[in-house]
Amino acid sequence: MKKGLLSRLSALLLTAVLLSGLSTSAFAQEQSGYNMDYYSQLQGKDVTINVYNWGEYISDGTDDSLNINDTFMELTGITVEYTMFDTNESLYAKLKSGGATYDVIFPSDYMVSRMIAEDMLEPLDFENIPNFQYISDRFKNPSYDPENLYSVPYTWGTVGLIYNYDMLGFDPDSWDIMWDPNYAKQILQFSNSRDAFAIAELLEGYSINTQDPEELERTADKLKEQKPLVQAYVMDQIFDKMQGNEAAIAPYYAGDAVNMMAVNESLRFVIPKEGTNLFFDAMCIPKIKEDTEESRLKKLAAEMYINFLNEPEIAAANIEYIQYSTPNDAALALLDEETRNNPIIYPSDEILENTEVYVNLSDETNQLLDQLWTEIMSADAGYSYWSMPLFLLGALALSVGITIFKRNRRRRRERFSYEYQNQDF
Repeated sequence: MKKGLLSRLSALLLTAVLLSGLSTSAFAQEQSGYNMDYYSQLQGKDVTINVYNWGEYISDGTDDSLNINDTFMELTGITVEYTMFDTNESLYAKLKSGGATYDVIFPSDYMVSRMIAEDMLEPLDFENIPNFQYISDRFKNPSYDPENLYSVPYTWGTVGLIYNYDMLGFDPDSWDIMWDPNYAKQILQFSNSRDAFAIAELLEGYSINTQDPEELERTADKLKEQKPLVQAYVMDQIFDKMQGNEAAIAPYYAGDAVNMMAVNESLRFVIPKEGTNLFFDAMCIPKIKEDTEESRLKKLAAEMYINFLNEPEIAAANIEYIQYSTPNDAALALLDEETRNNPIIYPSDEILENTEVYVNLSDETNQLLDQLWTEIMSADAGYSYWSMPLFLLGALALSVGITIFKRNRRRRRERFSYEYQNQDF
């Protein structure tokens, strides 16, 4: 199947609008099936919304994809100011400090729960989000928002191990390879505490939601033990490093793994035998501080944006680009069969049974986690390259020699055919 079919069709249709001289609203009303009584409500009202999302996490017009923000602005007349964060913790800190104002945010499950508990989120008016009807019942009333008052699910997925088969020469099946001194300075680690702790907790046989101080202390010791072997603590930087053969081993999110594998065919992905995190990312509106006409218009615009991301064709084009798993049943039905059958994106029940969803931790546990993470990051790596076996130095030299290989980060959506299995969370 040709790449980006939905995206290219949408782009061609928008081009036709511009060439024909029709207004986008008139065209959408006649051709797209959008409810323009709804989407035209804020036309001419000069409304701007600030959207704060993860990096690499929306279809943005590159590689023949649909530019979702531009399409929304053309359709509604609402201006979108779009910025990105790299961890839930940085999102939380930015909102908590009050240093910036956002109208739509994309926190993960446990952070949604934490923000609800701290009265940081605005209840949604689902009358303004009619496309919530397309969200699968499996993803409604989730544990992190049990009454479904504050969030609409955006994506879901798993964390796994991404590795360069050509550099390793075998397929690992355990998180313990991230502690193997044979691969010193070829290992990447998450730069956020929750995900990094989860990997070490799984190896130690603990729950990724443990609140036992002794278990957390031992987990921190495990991560300090790993630090001399780590080349870098990363988030979005992983794309350059893994696609460019600058590292051999890294943990990351399944959707991004698919994109990296499409660029570098030496990369593979596995869910380690110890299990992993099953995550959900959601769309929310931060707490509105003052009830004014401006704030009411912004909230309506924010809800309209959330609704637009759940238009079946838009959600399908978006998920086709970012390669994460969609909770939108209508969008899922529009995806090509190869994507729906890809077990990295839609893993089997057997894999999902060996996963755990993050929950919000107590304030005391979060404080301890922050303290321990600060200690890990400030700890001396205590590693000498001269202690490495000569063959490892040779391997590093070889790695440096091939870092120019495939630096192009263009996302060629190569598809993989696999057997599809339904999930029931």
